[in-house]
Amino acid sequence: MKAAYLFLGPVALLLLAGCSGVSSTSSRDLHTFVGCAVREFTFVAKKTGCRGLRITTDACWGRCETWEKPILEPPYIEAHHRVCTYNETRQVTVKLPNCAPGVDPFYTYPVAVRCDCGACSTATTECETI
Repeated sequence: MKAAYLFLGPVALLLLAGCSGVSSTSSRDLHTFVGCAVREFTFVAKKTGCRGLRITTDACWGRCETWEKPILEPPYIEAHHRVCTYNETRQVTVKLPNCAPGVDPFYTYPVAVRCDCGACSTATTECETI
């Protein structure tokens, strides 16, 4: 079975690692939700030479329908893999605190505006399979 992971720029790993819950959605709803939605995440923006800054932003989150079935002819499998991906984003730039002299203090990260289930596009996203 293949799993796809989306990473949109260097922030995504931080977004996933430092996620915070959505206060208006119960934990039970999140475990049973199928689809793709914008969800609030918190991460620490870091850059060498600056102190970190805790940021709360919107990112894509969800589970999308995916399936595979065997077929008799090559490639011997028909696959339908969709991932929760950014359909529309906007960029936000913040100034990191206490940067060393000569270090650019500005940090830019994506904010999800709209998310959808779709194919993982290597043009804009790092798509990994296991």
